[in-house]
Amino acid sequence: MHSLQVMKGDETAYNAFDDLFFHRGAEGLKAYEEIVQHVSTKLTEVFSDFDQPYKGGRPDEVRKAISGMVMATRQGETLRDLLEEIDVPFLRNNLHVSHEKSVAHLHCPPLLSGIAAEMIISSYNQSMDSWDQSTAATYVEREMIAWLTQRFGLSEISDGVFSSGGSQSNYMGLLLARDSFCEKHWGCNVQQEGLPSAFKRMKILCSEDAHFTVQKSASQLGLGAEAVVTVETDHNHRLSIYDCHEKIEMLRKEGSLPFALVGTCGTTDFGSIDPLEELAEVAGENGLWFHVDAAFGGALILSRTHAHKLNGIQSADSITVDFHKLFYQPISCGAFLVNDGRSFQYTNYHADYLNPEADEEEGITNLVNKSVVTTRRFDAFKLFVSLRTVGTDRFAEMIDHTFVVANQSAQLLEDLDHFHVLNQTPELNTIVFRFQPRGIARKEINELNRSIQQQLFEQGMAAIAKTKVQEDIYLKFTLLNPRTEIQDIDAILKDIEVLGFNEIKTRRITQ
Repeated sequence: MHSLQVMKGDETAYNAFDDLFFHRGAEGLKAYEEIVQHVSTKLTEVFSDFDQPYKGGRPDEVRKAISGMVMATRQGETLRDLLEEIDVPFLRNNLHVSHEKSVAHLHCPPLLSGIAAEMIISSYNQSMDSWDQSTAATYVEREMIAWLTQRFGLSEISDGVFSSGGSQSNYMGLLLARDSFCEKHWGCNVQQEGLPSAFKRMKILCSEDAHFTVQKSASQLGLGAEAVVTVETDHNHRLSIYDCHEKIEMLRKEGSLPFALVGTCGTTDFGSIDPLEELAEVAGENGLWFHVDAAFGGALILSRTHAHKLNGIQSADSITVDFHKLFYQPISCGAFLVNDGRSFQYTNYHADYLNPEADEEEGITNLVNKSVVTTRRFDAFKLFVSLRTVGTDRFAEMIDHTFVVANQSAQLLEDLDHFHVLNQTPELNTIVFRFQPRGIARKEINELNRSIQQQLFEQGMAAIAKTKVQEDIYLKFTLLNPRTEIQDIDAILKDIEVLGFNEIKTRRITQ
């Protein structure tokens, strides 16, 4: 048992745990500086050796290495010793997401400003649910929300809250849409009474390429995934306005109650943007809640050359936007915005120990009133620090550069003999394509592309994604990294050709 030690002439008590926390005492300050230095030294050493997107082992090898590690000690050990032990099994068995050839998913390289902000956030460990746990952070988030709603062109009574990302924000949009409709249509308070008996008639419309969280949210909200009616898309994977009208008419004829329309600003595979202006009109004409999932494409508010693609988003009732994509923030960081701040009445609950109603009467702001979660990180600070230190001009340059590379990549693929690209004119910065030499059967082409994607990753050549389009396997570039150039894409395509033709040769030899 460690004994408490009190320093003479100082009212502060010091004990054997002082070196475990960041505090004003000499031991705490010294321990913090040493820990930061150890971590900084180790990460600098590891990252300086990352000349490939991935240098780790295969899944079974990594699992074996991690499963062999001790998960806890009785007496503790130094951080320096632990960092040395995890150097190979963990630190080096990692994707280097900042590498120029790491172009797989909507998984961005984090800005140094965001990493620095993370250190500050973790050190203060604020919880954004109540004023007395977050203090100044409450108002930083409020001002950041105000900046965002202004950039998106929302109304003077708009509002929002930071979220963990697109999944949570999409859920919140449909939650507010559901409760708003039930109150207006049936006079039903879902928070108190639950869903009305006729809830199975309620329907949500979205494109067939919308994010899976539309169905997932419907199932979690008690409506069931079958409440989601998908609308056909055109050849550019954008929601068809004609079919949207057809589906609404069909639903009304069968006695269903469409209440929400989801537009997608940046589909996961193709980066397609639904016709937002026309969708806003459809929603207005039919009394539908208009939610826009702009988790991917919302960053276009900072673009010089592509911001017009967001036209119509200002008419949305609610918006999802992520900052751990084209805003380059460390995971997780997102926001949920509403055009009418009064919509948050459907998430507002009071607890005497946390956010009593008396606080509101005194003008005290407790942000838990606007969120579906309680404990929440001060993620707004990451975006604030980056916008201040990087500046919106450089953000625009980074975002627009990725569009240039995306268009160059699509053109390069079009000019190559053994590739087939599906979106020759990318709307955002994703390219869907596959290696498709002539004379190879469809089944073998699918197996070939799956194998190529795995080999590229395991051999550290590149990290690219694979997806399925009409039952066929395709490869995908997600070009978020502003440091990626067309030369990097050209090198990846040459590696794909070599791997592909080698595998074709091997398969024919062994058949």
